[in-house]
Amino acid sequence: MKAVLLDTDDRYRLTELDEPTPGPGQVAIRVAYAGVQWGDTMVRDGHFPVPRPFVPGFEASGIITAVGEGVDAGRIGEPVAVLTQAGAYAEVVLADAVLALGIGDLPQRTAAGLGWGAPTAYDLINTAAHVRPGDRVLIHAAAGSVGTLAVQFARSAGAGRIVGVVGNEARAAYAAQFGYDELLLREDFPARLGDEEFDVILDPVGGSTRRAGLGQLAPHGRLVAYGNLSTFEPVLADTNNLLMQGQSLVTYNSNLLSRTHPERLADSARRALALVADGRVRVDITAEYELADLAVAVQRLAEGATHGKSILRIA
Repeated sequence: MKAVLLDTDDRYRLTELDEPTPGPGQVAIRVAYAGVQWGDTMVRDGHFPVPRPFVPGFEASGIITAVGEGVDAGRIGEPVAVLTQAGAYAEVVLADAVLALGIGDLPQRTAAGLGWGAPTAYDLINTAAHVRPGDRVLIHAAAGSVGTLAVQFARSAGAGRIVGVVGNEARAAYAAQFGYDELLLREDFPARLGDEEFDVILDPVGGSTRRAGLGQLAPHGRLVAYGNLSTFEPVLADTNNLLMQGQSLVTYNSNLLSRTHPERLADSARRALALVADGRVRVDITAEYELADLAVAVQRLAEGATHGKSILRIA
């Protein structure tokens, strides 16, 4: 099968490999499309200690072609969206059966756009932040694949006012189509907000953005940290101050959840998929690449040159 290897020199190489065989609890998927996500940049740049060479790729859509021990053979032929720990940038990928989600009549291309972003955005709004009707919500990285889904899930949960923060005017114009009440440039945060407070803040940025966010929380507000796009610098919070205001600093790690409680992640992914399938939430795929162009796709994502969701066409 064709696959892309990330080698010891940090380069992607298109190669031929033997097709993998599913082990106990696994399924094999003939990949139609694979999603490109921020984790690809993190792995490429060495932030995660993954042995090289290996086949990267963490999300895909396709058809189940084989099952391992303990998996219902009736699933063979089922169209699915899958979340994986590696291997999706190939013609065949293995995944835990619990994280291979039936997509019904949803197009394979759309299903690939769900990836980790959809359950992450769903959980940020509904599980970590517990957005309630009327809540004021602030979303950083508002034009990204998670941000554009999170604003829709927040609106579905009844949020009253939703403000997004983006890097430039072009990204603001793109994000505007997803239902934000206001969009700010990163350079204007937090000054342009003045004394405005928020019940929920979603922060994948870290550093000074996270510190400023803590200052924008309303009483009983929740700041959810789910990444460090700008820096891995630690951010310290005074728990006594948080306690006095009933505020919470919450973290969310979907990769960890997939390893500790995969059934919880699968449940959130199914709920997100249902909202997409019935048209209440839209996945916006803005770039499509060939398998051989993976390096370009990941670099454009790392540079902030893309918005929405990028995918690779495999089959």
